[in-house]
Amino acid sequence: MANYKQSDYEALRRRCVELSHQGWHQSAIAQAFGLTQPWVSRTLKKHRLQGNEALAEGKRTGAPARLSTQQLGLLVTELSKGAEAHGFSGAIWTRPRINEVIKKLFGVSYDPSQVGRILKKVGWSRQKPQPRARQQDGQAVAQWRDERLPDLKKS
Repeated sequence: MANYKQSDYEALRRRCVELSHQGWHQSAIAQAFGLTQPWVSRTLKKHRLQGNEALAEGKRTGAPARLSTQQLGLLVTELSKGAEAHGFSGAIWTRPRINEVIKKLFGVSYDPSQVGRILKKVGWSRQKPQPRARQQDGQAVAQWRDERLPDLKKS
């Protein structure tokens, strides 16, 4: 099928019906617009059964949300307590860890790839780790670089 924007399809459906009424065959309509013949066939059948309402752009709703607004608020509160408060070692939140918390609190499981979408919805963003540890001792690093590193490079 040709690359059309979603907003183009209503006009395409209407044009398919017009051309069909003018005597065009489904395959010719499909070829003229770079569509598949089954798509044109479904469009014309839907128009025959439902009339012009079938041609209107339908709102794509998707699946209903599995977490309510209140549950999302509770999730943010729980995540703000930190990962260690939920029994994880270390303070880092990962998608699988957050999914475990969601499962424990609400009995709902998500694919880890979708957890990021949920976090974005509640205003959380992905954080990049610092290039070096905050608790790093600069003097010890300099001493290691001066004394130990040259020996390692020799071997």
